[in-house]
Amino acid sequence: MSGPQHPADGTPGEVDLDEFRGSDVERQTEIATELDGVTILHRRERFPVPGTKAERRAERAVAACFVMAFLGALAFTVFYIVLPWQYDISNKDYVWFTPVMGVTMAISLFGFGVGAVLWAKLLITEEETVQERHSGRSTAANRETTTAILADGIGMTGIARRSLLQRALGLSGLALGALAIVPLGGLIKKPKGELFRTGWSQGVRLMTADRRLIRPGDLEAGSIATVFPATPDGLTTQVVADSVVLLVRLRPGQTVRARAGQADFGWEDYLAYSKICTHAGCPASLYEQQTGRLLCPCHQSQFDLLQDAKPVFGPAARPLPKLAITVDDEGYFVAKKDFDEPIGPSFWERP
Repeated sequence: MSGPQHPADGTPGEVDLDEFRGSDVERQTEIATELDGVTILHRRERFPVPGTKAERRAERAVAACFVMAFLGALAFTVFYIVLPWQYDISNKDYVWFTPVMGVTMAISLFGFGVGAVLWAKLLITEEETVQERHSGRSTAANRETTTAILADGIGMTGIARRSLLQRALGLSGLALGALAIVPLGGLIKKPKGELFRTGWSQGVRLMTADRRLIRPGDLEAGSIATVFPATPDGLTTQVVADSVVLLVRLRPGQTVRARAGQADFGWEDYLAYSKICTHAGCPASLYEQQTGRLLCPCHQSQFDLLQDAKPVFGPAARPLPKLAITVDDEGYFVAKKDFDEPIGPSFWERP
């Protein structure tokens, strides 16, 4: 069968598909490239004689990179499961979680990327082509012959006759899939009711970040303190995230106009508010004791504690939730109950 004649006006030439289908892959490629106006300027096999030591050495180098990608993803998966990730002020092991995840993912992606580059540089057939530009929808013959070109391109990779690379590439493909899927494991467990509860409940004492319990005499007038639930997990990520509280002792002469139903939430001149801004969840802790105003530094929302933490400036639209407190028989501050109001922006908790 003679090759197709590509017209000078740029329109596709004709090809006998029956004869085309009966040709071998090399001949199909030749016909397809001519039909599509493609001229092969240079084509050279990296290893004209298959199975040489040099080819096997190059193949092992590429396979080693793909195996590195697999091992990196495997380490990512294992460390994702076993390393502690929750914030705990008494145990700093959680600080390794993010760096280890980043390093193992980088190793996996690096191995896959380098393996792909080495494969192209060392094993895939070297070829240089030029193609005439033409427009319009491709004919059925063009589409079929293009398929032949793609098949030839796959053949030039040598993947069909390199079983070691097939296995290594399969492993690295699994590795990349694992990198994308494993982190989704944290979404499997249904949160249930913990989104509607904090670490506070009746009788839970207030403590500082160094686990020191708070008594009424510990704060001077006009001062504040950041406190947490005095429970074993009171300083872990999930508890701190919605339970951190700002304990405030008013200055002499300052009074608070309590919101409805919360007149007895304070204890003498002490009040306790959620430290999480109701706008975007930043910590609101810049306190001006002369005016009784509390500033959130993220978006400049201001809360007037003398109006029971009512927002008076900035984007926040809700008062800071107030924690009902009292003093137990041993003289320590305790919570009367959990918060009555949603904490922070609380998108899913708001009615």
